[in-house]
Amino acid sequence: MRASLSKKLKERAHSLGFDHTAILDPAPILSSEFFARWVSSGYAGEMSYLPNRQRERESLRSLLPDVQSVVIVTMNYYHPRKRDTLQVPPDRGVISRYAWGDDYHELMKKRLLRLLRWLGEEAGTALAGRAYVDTGPILERELAARAGLGFIGKNTCLINRRFGSWVFLGELLLPIRLKPDPDIALESGLEALVDNDNGTCGGCTRCMDACPTGALVAPYVLDARRCISYLTIELKGPIPRDMRPLIGNRIFGCDICQEVCPWNRKFAAESKERAFAPRPGLEEPELLELMQMDEDEFRKRFRKSPVKRAKRRGFLRNVAVALGNWGSPEAVPVLEKALNDGEPLIRGHAAWALGRIGNDDARRALGNHFSAERDPWVREEISLALRECGQ
Repeated sequence: MRASLSKKLKERAHSLGFDHTAILDPAPILSSEFFARWVSSGYAGEMSYLPNRQRERESLRSLLPDVQSVVIVTMNYYHPRKRDTLQVPPDRGVISRYAWGDDYHELMKKRLLRLLRWLGEEAGTALAGRAYVDTGPILERELAARAGLGFIGKNTCLINRRFGSWVFLGELLLPIRLKPDPDIALESGLEALVDNDNGTCGGCTRCMDACPTGALVAPYVLDARRCISYLTIELKGPIPRDMRPLIGNRIFGCDICQEVCPWNRKFAAESKERAFAPRPGLEEPELLELMQMDEDEFRKRFRKSPVKRAKRRGFLRNVAVALGNWGSPEAVPVLEKALNDGEPLIRGHAAWALGRIGNDDARRALGNHFSAERDPWVREEISLALRECGQ
């Protein structure tokens, strides 16, 4: 048991920019069965990587056989908006706060590895630990809640008493024994993850009531197939037609369930991490401008940004949907141009958007492009759009 080293590690982690640091013993994961049932219910959608590695989710020793300690860290990423997402004008896009700055995966993992190297120097030996930032089969919200860093809310986010749910999580698996913090779930079990000394949702259902797509099908249960974050980031193909009108002008992620949370309204504090500060033009970008980005501009604009995960074709798919939901004739010229894009995914959603606008110029654009279109799915989208236009 290395009590002094544990204390020094937390101090070092704080100096690296982590807001909270906790240490746990590698006990069995309590929520692995719940997660397996969630996946088997189909709620994971097309995230095919999630059904894999279930055995590793059950035990951290499957990831690092000689693991003796787990370090859990948080970083606050909150920056205030001019207004809540539901109040953003329809000609401008909504990008989730977490994607306003640099990619947290890269930033946090680099700092965790620096922490690991430092720990090895302090321990007098190189440590073969492993660092994870939302990238491995670790049910990290459980670990954070067990370590006293918060509780899991009905919107499935970890909610922290100091920062609300606006926190990123990261983990280090270590092959040395450090003094652990109390594990609040060892005696109470799963119940302690959602109701503990750090808080609980109680009878509040504001997140569930506010979700535009009804993705929160029950307390603590998210149907990713209906979640705007999934639809605009994880889903690689066409967005289901019945979901498109519900997305509104959200073009990458969705913060609604967090914005309405009373814990966030009370405890959110602006992040001190400069890398998470909003890049110019990302808080409420103009949809018409975004729709005209070529590949080079997209890569340049979103270099080291989480938005690059969607790739240009996925991002402009989302922008096209938002333009259709805006429904303004001003969008017809850029959407007509998008009908010539090299990506079928963009062409098909541009056609849908033109169908939503439905004026004479939109009908003309759709009609002119129908005969030249060779992709069967895009042709179907144009046909359906023309039908919506009354042609």
